[in-house]
Amino acid sequence: MNSQAAPGRPPRVLVIGGSIGGLLAANLLHRAGCDVTVFERAEEDLAGRGAGISAHHGLLAIIRRICPQIDQSIGVEVSTRICLDRGGRITHQTEVPQFMSAWGRIYRLLKAAFPAARYRCGMQLERVEQDAGSVTAVFAGGLRIHGDLLVAADGMRSTVRAQLMPEAQPVYAGYVAWRGIVDERDIPPAIHAEIFERYTFCLPEGEMMQSYPVPGRDDDTRPGHRGYNFVWYRPTDEHVLLPQLCTDAAGRRHGASIPPPLIRSEFIAELKATAHATLAPQIAEIVARTAEPFFHAICDLESPRLTHGRVALLGDAAFVARPHVGMGITKAGLDAQCLTDAITQAGGNIDAALARYERERFQFGTRIVAEARRLGAYLQAQLKPRAERTAAELQQRPEVVLREIGSPLVDIRDLESATIMTGTSQPRLIHHAYLSRVVAKRHQIWRDTVER
Repeated sequence: MNSQAAPGRPPRVLVIGGSIGGLLAANLLHRAGCDVTVFERAEEDLAGRGAGISAHHGLLAIIRRICPQIDQSIGVEVSTRICLDRGGRITHQTEVPQFMSAWGRIYRLLKAAFPAARYRCGMQLERVEQDAGSVTAVFAGGLRIHGDLLVAADGMRSTVRAQLMPEAQPVYAGYVAWRGIVDERDIPPAIHAEIFERYTFCLPEGEMMQSYPVPGRDDDTRPGHRGYNFVWYRPTDEHVLLPQLCTDAAGRRHGASIPPPLIRSEFIAELKATAHATLAPQIAEIVARTAEPFFHAICDLESPRLTHGRVALLGDAAFVARPHVGMGITKAGLDAQCLTDAITQAGGNIDAALARYERERFQFGTRIVAEARRLGAYLQAQLKPRAERTAAELQQRPEVVLREIGSPLVDIRDLESATIMTGTSQPRLIHHAYLSRVVAKRHQIWRDTVER
């Protein structure tokens, strides 16, 4: 078996998927000396997709390897978390410094950093073929591209994974996340003063709402030009309501998701009416002023392995953790970093690098999915009879929600090394044990990352 690229040339890497995960891998591999090409199935630019994201310090460190010039304009700092009751009063408050950004901001930064000629749009992958020392991507129309390694970064509905590991399918968790962004200038001054600089939670019975500031239009982070993002988790029956939500006004069903402009007006009206009936008035007003709310179904996904011959699954193509851990893009970045470093340190020996990648990233993926499932247990249980729920599924404790949901407090390196050394399957126990010292150091690490 030929485990290395041909003598005298760098490894040729085919990256399937040109979203953030694919661009993280492509940029890191390109800077490590690999011959990288990205193949994206969409014809159009992806910058208009996505919403607010948590920029974990680990993600910022990886982006700095690609774009050393990044500064605080990559996002918005938030230091305080609050929980509001139905009347709009603060019931709980804690200090958790973190950095909020936007999907489009990160995507544009990474795409601009990668050679444009190496990013090919409108490339619909049909299948993957392999032999002992190479891999071939076969695209619609019969085009065949050969490489030494194929990185599958084509998301939760991965074409690559569906061919190689058809048993690995997304599992619906029983609830959806409604999202939306309002321009800062459109928020009434009194509401702006109360919530804009804070990460805000509302916890109506059976649901969870969180909201926070993000970069605004054109990635603007200047005061007055930012955006305010919300994520509202709502239990949604898989067999009745979810299909209805995914059916447009013409009666066409759009699978498990639907383009935002096609969501029926009655569902948007119901969302806004429910916001006024159940949420704090400040947050209900944010929902009311959102021009085009959209949603996505929350799912778990666990692949049985990360590698298959000369193919490596990365990011959401490998594992999908619910958003409650706030690490979707960070996990993709850590995958990309591990794969790149493995190839570099193996001297271009692809097989050795993939063995290391499998060993180091598989366990982390399974644990982060398990932790996200734990954090979402209350929401998932809402469609079960109350008598069948566990104690943890019966109530949300605001102090726990503020501490754990989307929290940047856990040091990823501590988490990885401690879980591996102790063999525990419960990262949350490590989270609590490390919390007292991590809170003190996290803010300084954040500032060092964005200000260096």
